[in-house]
Amino acid sequence: MLYDLVVVGAGPYGLSIASHAASAGLNLRVFGRPMASWRDHMPRGMLLKSEPWASNLSDPQGRWRLDVYCAEHGLTARHAEPIAVEHFAAYGLWFARHAVPEVDERRVIRVTPGPGGFTAVTEDGEAVHARTVALAVGVMPFVEVPRTLRGLPASLVSHSCDHSDLGRFRGKDVTVIGGGQAALETAALLTEQGTRVRVLARADRLVWNDVPPPLERPWWQSVRCPHSGLGVGWRNWFYAERPHLFRRLPERTRSCIATTALGPAGAWWVRSRVEGVVDVLTGHEVAAASAVPGGLRLDTVTREGTTRTLETEHVIAATGFKARCDRLSMLSADLRGSLAALPDGSPKVGYDFESSHPGLFLAGLMTASGFGPAMRFVQGAPFTAATLVRGVRRRLRSTPTGRTIPVPGGSRSGSPSPVHG
Repeated sequence: MLYDLVVVGAGPYGLSIASHAASAGLNLRVFGRPMASWRDHMPRGMLLKSEPWASNLSDPQGRWRLDVYCAEHGLTARHAEPIAVEHFAAYGLWFARHAVPEVDERRVIRVTPGPGGFTAVTEDGEAVHARTVALAVGVMPFVEVPRTLRGLPASLVSHSCDHSDLGRFRGKDVTVIGGGQAALETAALLTEQGTRVRVLARADRLVWNDVPPPLERPWWQSVRCPHSGLGVGWRNWFYAERPHLFRRLPERTRSCIATTALGPAGAWWVRSRVEGVVDVLTGHEVAAASAVPGGLRLDTVTREGTTRTLETEHVIAATGFKARCDRLSMLSADLRGSLAALPDGSPKVGYDFESSHPGLFLAGLMTASGFGPAMRFVQGAPFTAATLVRGVRRRLRSTPTGRTIPVPGGSRSGSPSPVHG
């Protein structure tokens, strides 16, 4: 069978795309473990940093919102009251049951181009053929670990997303690297379970988000500093509400904003759990790391060149993700090499999220340099789902059944197909 669309990934973006595609009448398959990142790669006890009203998955009728789920399950979804990550993951599963066709939980390990579209190969070897593919693979392919820590054994160095349970670190000495929410909340959870923790941050000081103002405010306050799903202020409002206009900015400007806007910061509700509780070394960067009996030795350096050596039993790198084309390892080499890239190495996408390879659509973090910081958060899922499915329908109309979707020849050094818009 030749499907209209295969959706690879079943997180907030993949499930939202699938809901819109099913509503549009597309013949589709959805692959992936639903809400896998939230269920398998975040420790229990973590809270959702985004506001509940900015954390909805998207169905065309807007029926299956987070507040509806919470009301049905005796939970609250109020402004300035963070939701537990496990509740959000359960909400995603509930959304999948109500708004999405059956999800095949097998992992897709390879996507290759060919006559008529693409072939997606599952982990057990089944080949599924589709005219278009939407990659909504989340953040896991893009894990970023500092170069000085690469190559060390997993028993000594891990990434913050490697842990659904921090219990293995009880009674141990752990160094968390990073100054953002993942680092600070991980450090708080570790401390609260009896782990000796220090945070090593490259920045000169930690940044903390303020308690958000009430939703109901005098009109003049709202005009001066409006609410948005990415925080208050007109700049955040633009990023959250106008991704189609963000895309009109120059490429280098977009790439710069995508990597610097809404930078590392801790949520207001974790501040009291860190300040005065966790040992924080700001302005320090790991210059070298080596295994020693019982753990690791870290050689750090400050901006002024001052060095310091410390020993620890384990390092957790809460150092984020970098969405680069060369990390899309599930794509065949020729398909991956055909993708046009932006200055930061992320894939170039058109106005409807189609990559430079016709019929291959991209969603989530890897489109942040195209459509803005909202694509790093659940906030971007509704816009992405509606826009991307319109693009899929346009692509299907332009290549009726029986015709071949054009496949660009050559590699990145050749002449890739133009990106629409």
